[in-house]
Amino acid sequence: MEEIYHPPVLLKESLKVLKAEEGGVFVDATLGGGGHTEAILKAHPENRVIAIDRDEEAIERAMERLKPYGDRVSIYHANFSQIDRVLQMEGVERVKGVLFDLGVSHFHLRGERGFTVWKEQPLDMRMDRSQKLTAKEVVNELSERELARIIFQYGEEKFARKIASEIVKRRKRKPIETTTELASIVEEVIPKKLWAGRKKHPAVKTFQAIRIYVNREFEEIETGIPKAAEFVEPGGRLAVITFHSLEDRLVKNILRNLEGFTPVTKKPIVPTEEEVAENPAARSAKLRAAERVRP
Repeated sequence: MEEIYHPPVLLKESLKVLKAEEGGVFVDATLGGGGHTEAILKAHPENRVIAIDRDEEAIERAMERLKPYGDRVSIYHANFSQIDRVLQMEGVERVKGVLFDLGVSHFHLRGERGFTVWKEQPLDMRMDRSQKLTAKEVVNELSERELARIIFQYGEEKFARKIASEIVKRRKRKPIETTTELASIVEEVIPKKLWAGRKKHPAVKTFQAIRIYVNREFEEIETGIPKAAEFVEPGGRLAVITFHSLEDRLVKNILRNLEGFTPVTKKPIVPTEEEVAENPAARSAKLRAAERVRP
């Protein structure tokens, strides 16, 4: 398996917000490459982490990295909306903190699952390859109206109707099967003067929208964060890292409305200039947190 390094975003800030140096049981709800989990384990010798990820390949890589920590870390292949089941299996009733690092990882972008507009790959976009729905099915089988809704709602793409219309026209000739086919459709629809010469590909919003729909990302967030909150001990914290405005607005509202919690971050914590220089993928990251009020 090719080694892909996934640098953890807002690492120091996450540890500080979670109060990881005080010791306790933590949940890393999005294990990924294991960077946040390892840092939490290092922050205090008695820290324990229960880690969750929906991607079996990511788990395989992280397990190798976390071997030295033995039984201080437990890893589960699950969606983070299943956090209640995971913690019941662990026999854990209360945790010091829960960390969510949302969005797509380096494993996905640099893998072969169709997450990126820049390489020709099969239209897949599943974070969990055991699920049935793929991006290919979404693009080739949903109605024009539903495609337009998804692209507008989850991508905030103002050309959503035109893109959906062109997708439906093209798929009548032959199924749309690759990332480059889909990207080229979007390129043709969006006026060239709006994107020519810019680093950001015009299909990024469309790809984001389809990825969110395929993986039910917003439903996971709406279910998973409130479930996690039920297990946080008084004085414990929820910390959530987001990567685009739709995610951030959703998380902000969820944290604000959690009963028994108070916001820790009035404004989101963002990466330093140094971190962005070292890891450009961190530039859009925002960290928000809330603490369970002590009785």
